[in-house]
Amino acid sequence: MTPHELVSVARACRTNSHVPYSRFRAGAAVLTLGGDTVPGVIVENVSLGLAMCAERVALFSTVARGATPQALALVAPRTGTDLTWPCGACLQVAVELGGRDLPVYASSVAEDAPVSESTVADLLP
Repeated sequence: MTPHELVSVARACRTNSHVPYSRFRAGAAVLTLGGDTVPGVIVENVSLGLAMCAERVALFSTVARGATPQALALVAPRTGTDLTWPCGACLQVAVELGGRDLPVYASSVAEDAPVSESTVADLLP
């Protein structure tokens, strides 16, 4: 699966986001070592600490399937003018489950938006 295909999975699942407070629809997808894709969406809660980012939903679902992450994709609206990348909590989970070299692909919501690539190590502070 190409990075663009993985991003397409993340983009498609955004519609399932539960975002009654922010309306910030985000979708993620994990490519497993076995070649499967695991989707994730943001799930908000009135108690902010109980909300879950799309990336962690996808990563945790990968573990629930007994699989290992090979790559992670995120599609979300831009934050100001910047592309939205995984937050620190999502990166911490990603490094523990997929390692520092785990590829991370990010794109904005437009179907034809370019895909940017990084690694967990490059994104960690």
